[in-house]
Amino acid sequence: MLFGGAGLAVAPWILAACGSSSSAASSTSSSSSSTVGGATTSATGSTAVTTGAAGTTKSGGTLRIARPPASTVETLDPASSLSAYEYLGALYNRLVKQDASGTVAPDLAASWSVSTDQMTWTFVLREGVAFHNGKAFTSADAVYTLQHILDAKTKSPQAGVLSPFLDSSGITAKDAKTLVVKLKSPNAEFVSLLMNYNCYVIPVGSAATIGASGIGTGPFSLVSFKAAGKGTVKANPNYFGGAPKVDSIEFTAIADVQARVNALLAQQVDLVAQTNLDYATAKTVTASSTATTATVKNAAWYVMPMLYSAKPFTDLKVRQAFKMAYDPQEVIDLSIHGLGTIANNNPVPPTDPNYLDYSVPHDPDKAKSLLASAGFSGSQQLYTSSYEPVMSILAQAYQSSVKGSGLDISIQTASADSYYTDVWIKKPFCVSYWYTGRPVDQLLNQIFRTGSSYNESLWADSSFDAILDSARKEADAAKRKQYYQDAQKILVDSSASIVPFFADRIIGLSKKVVNYKEFGFEFDYVNIGFGA
Repeated sequence: MLFGGAGLAVAPWILAACGSSSSAASSTSSSSSSTVGGATTSATGSTAVTTGAAGTTKSGGTLRIARPPASTVETLDPASSLSAYEYLGALYNRLVKQDASGTVAPDLAASWSVSTDQMTWTFVLREGVAFHNGKAFTSADAVYTLQHILDAKTKSPQAGVLSPFLDSSGITAKDAKTLVVKLKSPNAEFVSLLMNYNCYVIPVGSAATIGASGIGTGPFSLVSFKAAGKGTVKANPNYFGGAPKVDSIEFTAIADVQARVNALLAQQVDLVAQTNLDYATAKTVTASSTATTATVKNAAWYVMPMLYSAKPFTDLKVRQAFKMAYDPQEVIDLSIHGLGTIANNNPVPPTDPNYLDYSVPHDPDKAKSLLASAGFSGSQQLYTSSYEPVMSILAQAYQSSVKGSGLDISIQTASADSYYTDVWIKKPFCVSYWYTGRPVDQLLNQIFRTGSSYNESLWADSSFDAILDSARKEADAAKRKQYYQDAQKILVDSSASIVPFFADRIIGLSKKVVNYKEFGFEFDYVNIGFGA
């Protein structure tokens, strides 16, 4: 249950999304960089972070990846909440994808346009693309994929994102290479929502078999797959994006994080996927002679939702005081050794083109005054869990940092296996986290809009909702950006979410591996390989 994709659900891939580059809003710790053995390292304070090796890749070989299993019933259906995420980018393509700058880029759609009223989207599809079984990719496959996502029987997390403004009847094929999508209501950001990993394209009529067949248009084709077990994909020599550098990839499902790391250190695998190494483990990996780490910048954002429906957080003064009370630099340093970016209570990553550089400064005296005027006693329980290692550390860092504001925070550690059923969206104050990579329209509407099932603080603000509606209707990109920035200002000033920082994700990999790249749910399966 790593938060991203469609928000919180029962599986890591539903909730996962990945970050990209850092920005000027980063932690203010001093830093420098150097190159050691082909891998770039940067020092933040006293902490060295290896970003992985880049270089010439030799052709061939088998890349061995250890991954966390979704469940014993995981599937290769990309629309499913139980999809085996690490296979998806190898087997499939989407209509559009996210590029390294965070913007929408062509994938199976070569180009697209939208009507002036933002209601009708037309996609011109790429020529000469074939599925692994030799069938030509056409607009019928794109229609079928979107309808499959929206089908209630699929139970796709992305259906909740698309269905408010899209029905299956609005998705048609004008001809073999033209897809037309007519929305129920305007959405100028619709195309960005198709970057989600649940939107990988599958062949028409394949809903009943895709979970086992894995037939897509991607750089690899399926050799074998066992739910929560081992599987293999082989290079697709006819891939329109160019043949992959490695001949095949072997996936091994290992549930325990330490067991995955041990397999890497024993040279039994070459890459540990979907695993964030904690600080101590990362040091152990980089100290070995055979393994190193790669860093995905700002891969997750951590949050302490204050339940808007429960006292004391019904009071705006209390919410504002809780945000002013902590020192962002202190909290990021104590929680993640400065390996991330200060968020200033804004969940939109600094790399997003719509990001607003705005903050309310740390002010313990003002926080103390606001609490006094609200009649707040100064004592509040904060729930956390061992579900994810940073969560408890963040709780302790916040507890320490707010003492100067007169806040007395007591920490309650809840059971990891029931945290997201018994605590999350139930207790007044808790710790949570989400992966980044979500388009700004999806991020703001899905997690903060009034009534959304993923609105973890239950915060409601009609002016915020109205701004989001205006953004969706606005054709002018500059004006739309201003709407999204206005919405971010409201979040920082008034929302019920404390967002102290974005955290980097540290990934373990063999020193033999070069050109590891990951951003916005994009794992580069084509160019990763072994050093020449």
